[in-house]
Amino acid sequence: MKIRHKLRLGFGFLFLAVLLFGATSLYYIQEIAASAKTILKNNYETLGYTKAMRTILDENSVPLNIKAITDFKNQLAQQEHNITENGEAAATEQLQQKFAQFISPSAKVRNLQETERQIRQQLRTIETLNMQAIVKKNDRARAAVNHAIVLLGLVGTFTFLVLFSFSVNFPDIVAGPLRALLEGIQEISHKNYRQHLNFNRNDEFGELATAFNSMAVRLNEWENSNLATVMSEKRRIETIIEQMQDAIIGISEKQEVLFINDAARNLLHLNHSKVVGQNVQELMQGNDLFHHVLSGQPELKPLKIVVNGKETYFQLESREITVPNLSNEPSDVIRIAGKSAGMVYVLRNVTEFKERDEAKTNFIATISHELKTPIASIKMSLKLLKDERIGQTNTEQQQLLENIQEDNDRLLKITSELLDLAQVETGNIQLNFVPVKPMQIVDYALNSVRFQAEQKGVQINFVRNERLPDVLADVEKTAWVLVNFLSNALRYSPEKSKVIIQTIARKNQVEFSVRDSGKGIDEQYQKRLFDRYFQVPTDGQNKSGSGLGLAISRDFIEAQNGRIWVQSAIGEGSTFSFSLPTSHT
Repeated sequence: MKIRHKLRLGFGFLFLAVLLFGATSLYYIQEIAASAKTILKNNYETLGYTKAMRTILDENSVPLNIKAITDFKNQLAQQEHNITENGEAAATEQLQQKFAQFISPSAKVRNLQETERQIRQQLRTIETLNMQAIVKKNDRARAAVNHAIVLLGLVGTFTFLVLFSFSVNFPDIVAGPLRALLEGIQEISHKNYRQHLNFNRNDEFGELATAFNSMAVRLNEWENSNLATVMSEKRRIETIIEQMQDAIIGISEKQEVLFINDAARNLLHLNHSKVVGQNVQELMQGNDLFHHVLSGQPELKPLKIVVNGKETYFQLESREITVPNLSNEPSDVIRIAGKSAGMVYVLRNVTEFKERDEAKTNFIATISHELKTPIASIKMSLKLLKDERIGQTNTEQQQLLENIQEDNDRLLKITSELLDLAQVETGNIQLNFVPVKPMQIVDYALNSVRFQAEQKGVQINFVRNERLPDVLADVEKTAWVLVNFLSNALRYSPEKSKVIIQTIARKNQVEFSVRDSGKGIDEQYQKRLFDRYFQVPTDGQNKSGSGLGLAISRDFIEAQNGRIWVQSAIGEGSTFSFSLPTSHT
């Protein structure tokens, strides 16, 4: 039988039980009401008639007047139509006869008192008969009420037991299979695919059990068929990792080693056989390199590690392992799509690139150093050629000399920047930190660019603030950065415009900023301005530099624990700024 039919039969049975109890109760209530109605309608009315007739006799003198006679006859007539008890008819007939004698014109006065006594006797007889009837009917009514109470109690008890049994047993028809289904689903969620449901029923739950068992069988087949594939893929991945030249280490979320290849074992001196599965805290004891690798601190510079007596450089990279979140833990109030399963650390061998970079830096430093001598010689020769004591030059020659001197100055600046860059890249940059007033650095830079500003007709505005705190900085390197900012501002600002220098104290820092009136820099280029050799595309009106000035400026400022940045918008000019810590920080 289907579940829906069982539910219909169950609720139909409940309806019939409630209907039966209600019908029985209604029947007995009507019986009791009918008994009470009979008592009131018959006997109590008769008592009323007799009382009314006795009152007429009591209130009127003998012989009775016409009105009293009429009232008595009316009450007597109503009594004649309300005879209900045995003997009441005879008593009523006697009463009628005696009353006829009582009002008869031929009746003698001496006999009226006797007749009145007989009339009263008949009234008492009628009253007695009705009072006895009332008592009997009351007893029968009480008996009926008691009988009804007993029957209703039995019916109510039976109905309660039936409903209680139904409420206890009927829900198990649905709850039992659902509970078994829930337990089965929980077992399936824990990958117990051997779980089956045994419902020997021909309803929907039987069909559900059949479908559930079929699903469990298919999941078990899928698990067994994919286990070999998973193991094969695992061995394949382990083989690939093992053959990679880079050192690779996998750490689980429980801080245990998931995998490690031979390159990592040799590099980290973890040569004992069993490493996979061990706790990393135990492996890090006495192994500073392994501790440094797993410290989680990002490394911008390569690690220098001595391998087989040779200095080797490795770039550390780390990646978090994220897997789908299939957890059914009730404590997961907020479930996310993925969860961390550990970390992968890769030590990439960059020795070759490091050596090439050092070779490049050394080459640049050597070439720059060698170029400075001939460039200085050219500069001296240009100075002599411009001396009128040697000879007069015409306008074309003078223009050529000016162009040669401009190119010579640009070459000299580029070689100086390349030498500074070589110092930064090799780590040989030397900083002389001293407490210095910010105004001193600004004055140093202004003196360097004053002639260039006058030639272009650009006005440099600077509001002096002698109350700024001293900064802890290298005066020459910091002034070089400020000169670079000013030179760029003069280069890209139109003639007769203004360049504004500002110095502001913010917390434990002093900010230096240079604002020009140029065309501004597109946002897409601003993030790369401080990269080496990067140059913003120009319209050809301004000669581009080497692309090293801002990169070197960043290295100088960051080496002094400062910060450098730019703010610009097309059509609004640019503001280049850097900040340095105060001397009392």
